[in-house]
Amino acid sequence: MDNQFGNIQLPDFMLVDFFRDNLVVVDEVQKAPKAQVEKAPSQPLSVEPSVVANAPKTHLPLLKKWFLGDNQKHIVILVNDIEAVYLRDEWLQFLSNILGACKLNLGDVAIVNHANNPMLFADFQQQLAPQHFILFDVPTQNIQLPFTVPHYQLQQFGSTQFLLAPSLALMLGNTETVKMEKSKLWLSLKRMFNI
Repeated sequence: MDNQFGNIQLPDFMLVDFFRDNLVVVDEVQKAPKAQVEKAPSQPLSVEPSVVANAPKTHLPLLKKWFLGDNQKHIVILVNDIEAVYLRDEWLQFLSNILGACKLNLGDVAIVNHANNPMLFADFQQQLAPQHFILFDVPTQNIQLPFTVPHYQLQQFGSTQFLLAPSLALMLGNTETVKMEKSKLWLSLKRMFNI
């Protein structure tokens, strides 16, 4: 098939507009001649590519809100939901109810969907400073924690208290199995929050 557009090259100012809100990390950047960098009036930065390529790599703050809630009490709730941005409505309703029973609300927590934000615990520490961390259907190894514990067992690590639980999908409904899971979760949350 003949390519009718050929090899189109866009001017720098158009590329800047297209990718204004995106971050691209490049391991190797070709060094442009200094004269080209200084002469290009449409380039927003006057930093040579070699300076950017040799800069230390750090975790940058995220540009968009990537969690649900306000994190006022530094409680991170990590879920794993491939079908939603944050989490499904029925899961959110359940969490809102259980938080209410703990005398908490969405303003107190940060709900993060690991399926859409596969971050490491170090990132959570840096950006959310969690004191309590509840993982639903996310193994500790997935966020690079050096331990694993059974579901519903509290675990202290550094200044953070952890609670692992199965998927929120197992907490919905009224079967005996669901009631048992809810009961185990409630008992663990009572211990976690001293209720």
